[in-house]
Amino acid sequence: MTPTRRSHCWRRWWRADEGRVSAFVVVILVGVLALAGLCLDGGLALAAKVRVTGEAEAASRAGAQGIDLAAYRSHGDLRLNPAEADRLAQTYLARIGATGTVRITADTVTVTVTTRVRTQLLGLIGINDLDAHGSGSAHPRRGITGIEP
Repeated sequence: MTPTRRSHCWRRWWRADEGRVSAFVVVILVGVLALAGLCLDGGLALAAKVRVTGEAEAASRAGAQGIDLAAYRSHGDLRLNPAEADRLAQTYLARIGATGTVRITADTVTVTVTTRVRTQLLGLIGINDLDAHGSGSAHPRRGITGIEP
């Protein structure tokens, strides 16, 4: 075979696919981008969840410092002042720029923080935002009592 005849065979073979390879490449490319989007945006969502959980735990610890000082000084009772605990937790959330809810029970401050993460690649398939939620609880303690699980 001469070089011109060989190149002619290649050109004929290349034209004979009639677009099937192009459609296959497009489908595979979309799948690879979706998988990459899940990895990238899933990692960003997981990082945001870790961040808001830390923020919620810190806010609940700040709220747990709002104890009833009159009861503590007169009787040694360590209990929360609900209004002060809520104020301290809300102040902490406002200072760090987080939004969340504060719930006070008898001796526990529970804070839930929510944030929205903009997606990087999943926006290509219509998912523009992911929500991340974190919560933390704390209660007042006198001194260090040991390691709690």
